[in-house]
Amino acid sequence: MTVLLISGTSTDVGKTIVTAALAAAAQATGRTVAICKPAQTGIDPGEPGDLADITRLTGVTRTLELARYPEPLAPDTAARRANMPLLDMNDTLAAIESLADADLVLVEGAGGLLVRMGEFTLLDLAQKLAAPVLVVAAAGLGTLNHSELTTRTLAAAGVDCAGLVIGSWPTDPDLASRCNRDDLPRVTGAPLRGAIPAGVGHWSRERFTATAASWFEADWCP
Repeated sequence: MTVLLISGTSTDVGKTIVTAALAAAAQATGRTVAICKPAQTGIDPGEPGDLADITRLTGVTRTLELARYPEPLAPDTAARRANMPLLDMNDTLAAIESLADADLVLVEGAGGLLVRMGEFTLLDLAQKLAAPVLVVAAAGLGTLNHSELTTRTLAAAGVDCAGLVIGSWPTDPDLASRCNRDDLPRVTGAPLRGAIPAGVGHWSRERFTATAASWFEADWCP
């Protein structure tokens, strides 16, 4: 089993669509994929969450959500406000291990690297799993600072950074976005693995799965 954790430089940078694109690209090579979303927030019971979006786009049905909290907050805050139990590290590790028969297990975090998913952060989880983290970054102003802070934190913790992906590349990129695409590898020391075009989350499954691999470096797939 290969495990790859997906984090963001912040919230709303495109982690879910990047996770779906990675799953589609891996499936295109014949590998089996499973996806774990430890904590989902801002979604009521019975409503489709991020994993439903991934299944809709990719057809991956081996998915696992461990906790769901109704308010759109950091998972630990949302859990406390709802008087619900915090996610436990050991239970989360066991859940990920239950997916070990898949060739690739993708674990999507919540918000940024140090957001508390329960009693732990995605950084803590990466250390326990000895697994690399792929960082999803924004395209525009501010992304250089956020991305370098994230990659420096990974390095300080001894966690491998699998690279960066721009989670939503605009149709008409402005000057800052164009410069950032060149500067991100330079300031972070991590390779830019790809960029996901804005709006692809609304595509059909057929179009999404047929195109996803082209959004990443030709010689890279986790």
